[in-house]
Amino acid sequence: MAMVEDIHSSCFVSIELSRSKWVLGVLLPSAERVRLRQIDGGDTEALLRHFDDLRSQSAKAAGQDVTIFACFEAGYDGFWLARLLNARGVITLVLDPTSFLVMRRGRRAKTDRIDAEVMAYTLRAYVGGDRAVCREVRIPSPEEEDAKRLHRERIQLKTERTRHVNRIRGLLNLHGIRDVKGLWGGAWRQWLSDLQTGDGRQLGAHVRQELTREFERLDLVIRHIHSLDGELEAGLVDDTAPLPQAEKVRQLATLKGIGSLGATVLVSEVFHREFASRRHLASYLGLAPSPYASGDMNRDQGISKAGNGYARTRSSNWRGAGSGINRTAS
Repeated sequence: MAMVEDIHSSCFVSIELSRSKWVLGVLLPSAERVRLRQIDGGDTEALLRHFDDLRSQSAKAAGQDVTIFACFEAGYDGFWLARLLNARGVITLVLDPTSFLVMRRGRRAKTDRIDAEVMAYTLRAYVGGDRAVCREVRIPSPEEEDAKRLHRERIQLKTERTRHVNRIRGLLNLHGIRDVKGLWGGAWRQWLSDLQTGDGRQLGAHVRQELTREFERLDLVIRHIHSLDGELEAGLVDDTAPLPQAEKVRQLATLKGIGSLGATVLVSEVFHREFASRRHLASYLGLAPSPYASGDMNRDQGISKAGNGYARTRSSNWRGAGSGINRTAS
């Protein structure tokens, strides 16, 4: 983002977002004190009306039309608000909350009102050219965001599958049963009905019902995983299917050691954007080094792990149970 020559002719608005309320911190042109206002969370009509009023107030205070900058922290609310405000002529930045300069004393006061004030001053300093006060987050396009849903949902489903499998094994192990059948879609109902504990008893009615429900949930998760795998395979062979940048995925999948799912993760998480340098790429992936050098102490703390975890750990998510898309190129 380009720097502003005279920040005192611009208006800066910070938005502290929460589910129930939004706290706005406003710095009018040439003002040194932040004005605070609170609106209901999600009330975009009230927010846009407030920006319209600010345009009039700022123009009156500065004697000319002014540029309005707004910001909020990256988090639960995503990027839809930034797109809405940018479309209405408000230059909106999404800031990385972990990059803010903060006081390091033992107990720091923290409220939504204090955060809104600090963020408004931070925004003015950042727009004025001080890049040390915070870091801006790139706003992805809706298409880029949607492209990530396929493999991210699959990763969540694999985590859920592991949780159900561990629960089933744990319940059976309590009764001396170590060999489990039907975990991957087998005839578990018949096996469960004939099952006996390690000391020769029938399973209790309640634990049997709990195991039945766990197996049913596991079956549903496995079907969902196979359905997502089918979507991916269809997108790779059918150009009309809604698979983003399918050609890039196909090209990457031809490389040795990269399957279709791994290629999809790389394209959706990494290769959809450009990087200014290798340092920029390493920072985005969380692979940048974290040296600690103070006085006579000098040691390496390893990689930062502060970047995109999906891209950094993609290799652990390629392998699945019986899925055709997890093959490795030979």
